[in-house]
Amino acid sequence: MTDDAANEPHVPSDAERAARARVREEAAGLTHHEAAEALEAAERAAEELTGDPQGGDDATRAATAEWLRITELLFAHGGPYSPDADAFLQGQLTAREVRSTPKPGLGKP
Repeated sequence: MTDDAANEPHVPSDAERAARARVREEAAGLTHHEAAEALEAAERAAEELTGDPQGGDDATRAATAEWLRITELLFAHGGPYSPDADAFLQGQLTAREVRSTPKPGLGKP
C-alpha cells in the first residue's frame, strides 16, 4: 500500500520560493568555485543552527538545495551563473505562468 500524499509533487511554500530566488540573485555572475564556497557557507550555517548541514527550516533547506543545484550546474557549464540561461529555472517559471493563466471555457458547461 502506498501513501498517496507522499507521491504527490512537492509544492514549495512562499518562504522556500523566496529563499531560492534570493540564492539565484546572489549566484548571478558567480563561477563554479564561488558557488561551491557559497554552498559550503550555507551548509556550515545550517550545521551551526541544527547540527545537520542539510537541516534547518524549509527556507534554509531550500536555499542549501538551490546552492547545490547551481554548483552542480556550473560544474558542467564552466561559465558564470545566469538565471536567464538556467534551463531548470526557466522551465519552472514557464510552468508557473501556464498554471496561473486562466483557461477560457474550462469548467463551463
